[in-house]
Amino acid sequence: MTRQLHLNAFLVPPGASPAAWRHPAANAAAGVDFATVLAFARTAERAKFDAVFLGDLAGVPLESQDVLSRVSAVNDSFEPITLLGALAAATDHIGLIGTASTTCNEPYHLARAFASIDHISGGRAGWRVVTSLSDGEALNFGLDANAGDGTRYERAGEFLEIVTGLWDSFDDDAFHHDQATGVYFDPAKLHPLNYRGKHLSVAGPLNIARPPQGRPVIAQAGDSAEQKRLAAQFAEVVLAGNRDLAAATEFYAELKERAAGFGRAPESLVVLPALSVITAPTEDEARAKRDQLAQLMPPQVAFAHLARTLGGVDLSGYPIDGPLPELPEPDQPEGTQAQVYRRARERGLTVRQLAAEISDDATTLVGTPVAIADHIEEWFRAPAADGFTLVFPYLPGALEDFVDLVVPELRRRGLFREEYDGKTLRDHFGLSRPVSRHS
Repeated sequence: MTRQLHLNAFLVPPGASPAAWRHPAANAAAGVDFATVLAFARTAERAKFDAVFLGDLAGVPLESQDVLSRVSAVNDSFEPITLLGALAAATDHIGLIGTASTTCNEPYHLARAFASIDHISGGRAGWRVVTSLSDGEALNFGLDANAGDGTRYERAGEFLEIVTGLWDSFDDDAFHHDQATGVYFDPAKLHPLNYRGKHLSVAGPLNIARPPQGRPVIAQAGDSAEQKRLAAQFAEVVLAGNRDLAAATEFYAELKERAAGFGRAPESLVVLPALSVITAPTEDEARAKRDQLAQLMPPQVAFAHLARTLGGVDLSGYPIDGPLPELPEPDQPEGTQAQVYRRARERGLTVRQLAAEISDDATTLVGTPVAIADHIEEWFRAPAADGFTLVFPYLPGALEDFVDLVVPELRRRGLFREEYDGKTLRDHFGLSRPVSRHS
């Protein structure tokens, strides 16, 4: 069977850029306008994307009121599981992946919520697993600060063991619904979990039938060492952040090899690096679109975004047109923070230049549909990716341009589907339906 390119649409209404809400074609209130978000999802479904992917932050960041007052996404957006339920009822084929934190939730709640979404959608649900980093989130859940990496990822591992176990509470054929005999389900096919770990304890069973997919698809980032370990064991979709082809190719091979160490087949894990795109029929038109968005970025937001990317470092005492100062080595040498350090040092960027690049997302691929398709095909064939999680700096324009200009080019090359081949998110990704651990 010919290898199939996969495409996710990362939806951050009204766009991934902090300045997107100021775009003249934007609905500034898109974050809480369901009709607008639904239109984005239907555009992705029209293009036969595998899934839409929703991010989340369970709290307002601890930043200055001046900075916060100039951005939309972190202040005014739907809770993703609620939104998934609404989208499930209003779409037919596209997968629905929502972010939920193992730090700010309890496993029983999330197991039940995502099982419900899978039933409502007919098997199209996915859970993007994160561990919260922001102290602003911690303060909303009875914590003074977020735990260190070791504790957060230990808890996340237990959390995933519990949730996947709860999804197997009932066998697939447990429910008889026999009105004549009065037997609703076979009690021999109900399995309590009785999990007790270092951080979490859950008795189970889950009070809902096994999800249509067996288990909703599990998605996760995989950049740091801890994330790679957890992804290799549990994840079925990995949302990677590499932007260099050689590093991405190495990462791809490493992750597939790590998965094999847990007895998993390489095709059981789909690697989808993030790819931010702005396209137009000509390169000049594409650059003009990028420049228009860049001019809308408030400088306060640019510097705050850079500080956050660098792990909360205070840059206020350093010359804005001087080089990035020597700072402590990042805790995760392969993560986003380390990549930003290397970019600044290797290219000799000033603090001002680096802030502009990070906040305006100058790493966005800007070009013609052919140039965008060339990049996608090169990475796909390397192989450095099984597809991409497309990030759209502003909506709806960047999404519509990709759908109308790049997708036809990918189809012309035989890389992307014309129609959906199956009904579930697992079908779209080519993932097998997991057998219950009790079978």
